[in-house]
Amino acid sequence: MKTKTWKQILMYAAIVAVTICFVFPIYWMLATSLKSNESILKLPPQFLPVPLTFQNYHGILTDGKFLIFYKNNIIVSGITTLVTLTLAVLASYAFSRYRFKGDKFVMMLFLSTQMFPAMTLLIALYNMYYKLGLLNTYTALVLACSTNALPMSVWILKGFFDTISKSLEEAAYIDGCSKAGTLVRVILPLVKPGILAVGLYSFLISWEDFLWGLTLVNKTEMRTLASGIAMTYLGEYNYDWGRVMAAAVGAAIPILIIFIFLQKYMISGLTAGAVKE
Repeated sequence: MKTKTWKQILMYAAIVAVTICFVFPIYWMLATSLKSNESILKLPPQFLPVPLTFQNYHGILTDGKFLIFYKNNIIVSGITTLVTLTLAVLASYAFSRYRFKGDKFVMMLFLSTQMFPAMTLLIALYNMYYKLGLLNTYTALVLACSTNALPMSVWILKGFFDTISKSLEEAAYIDGCSKAGTLVRVILPLVKPGILAVGLYSFLISWEDFLWGLTLVNKTEMRTLASGIAMTYLGEYNYDWGRVMAAAVGAAIPILIIFIFLQKYMISGLTAGAVKE
């Protein structure tokens, strides 16, 4: 009994330690955003935001730039999610339902693009977008983020399509439904959890993007959140950590809201489905 008790104590202690490791950076970000720069730079560091100030939030909301970055992030992330979902649904359905020589090799080749660091593609993509006149445009950011999210999205959705019995499609064909109609009316409702997961994944990829936003855009009015915050509030000789943390809190709020409201739908959707092969 004593051994069992000690094992439980150690297990709970490990859980608490891991939780603190994950939660403390979030707390520190929030606490820092509520401090003045003088309090932030004090040694030893203050773990409580005393005196409490909302000047950092007032500053990012009144300087105008943060709201521009926010608007650009919403536009790029929304369009990227729609583009990625559309292409991923069509590609994964084709890989799942149509067999051809070398299909597995093509699928693995498609997925292997995730192995290459984005830095290896940076110069080539920059030159291509420069020649096409796409620099400093939403199109450049959407294409870059979509191509980054697409391989994994196709892989995820293909697994969902593979679990759907072909007998459902055959029944729809007998009833006179076309291939496109079968996909939209019969198959897609059964893979809602996969579509939701891919949508969240592609949204996160584009929402948190820093590299493409920093490289493909050099105009302040076109920058997204991550690159805009870095280029505006972090300088060579001055670091406005208070505004950086306040902007980071504002950037994290949409992601937090999405997971709070959509998590239960994802979990319940994973238990629903159709006849499996």
